[in-house]
Amino acid sequence: MTDEFKDIIYEVKDQVATITINRPEKMNSVTADTLRELDRAFDSAGNDRSVGVVVFTGTGDKSFCAGADVSWQKEGRMGRSGPAVFTPPYLMISRCPKPVIARVNGYAIGGGHHFAYFCDFTIAAEHALFGQSEPRVAYPASGPVVNYLTRIVGHKRAREMWMLGRRYSAAEMYEWGLVNAVVPKERLDEEVAKWCDELLAVSPTCLKVYKASFVQEFEDLIGQTDFLRRLLITPEFWKNEQQEGTTAFLEKRRADYSRFRKP
Repeated sequence: MTDEFKDIIYEVKDQVATITINRPEKMNSVTADTLRELDRAFDSAGNDRSVGVVVFTGTGDKSFCAGADVSWQKEGRMGRSGPAVFTPPYLMISRCPKPVIARVNGYAIGGGHHFAYFCDFTIAAEHALFGQSEPRVAYPASGPVVNYLTRIVGHKRAREMWMLGRRYSAAEMYEWGLVNAVVPKERLDEEVAKWCDELLAVSPTCLKVYKASFVQEFEDLIGQTDFLRRLLITPEFWKNEQQEGTTAFLEKRRADYSRFRKP
């Protein structure tokens, strides 16, 4: 099945499906194409009776996922209003009936951070960094990808993470309850395997029911999609403010949003 994918690697071994974002030259950032491939892989794992656990990770030891590929954002190809249709991360992970472990091997930024907190478990290497990049590059996500974080770390912490765009260590995220375990990077695979073994030792039907129950707890958030973003954002935003954010990122400079606050 790996041959069917361009941006990811999908493997099944010993009842564990491993889904790996394979774009190390882009810090495992994702495009709309990558998201569509991930959606297919999660569906395959969910429908495969031989699979008991899903491990989600990125190639290498620098980045789990650095979020959306900013060059695609700059060109408007990440679905802000155009034809780039894909299943949101929270749906592709939550509708998979198998437990999903995020194996965080480096940066989990922006969309990569969404992936980490929507997975059922998050195991991180000590050098991993977490956080939201969207306010710095002027990409206004909305709906469950934003507000579900309040269910994990609370309103004050979630607002801090989303509105300031800071980065946080794996140890901090463990203290906040976003990460289940933190280990040296050379022990990451050993730790993930340990959690897989424990999950494979219990009733698969129980796991399916438990996961569905946890997903049911945030059903009120599902379906919000981009309503607020579409309601509050003008076309001028994408041409001006958003272009300043992505251009500044690509030019490796600090974005200047001051002109957008003038009367």
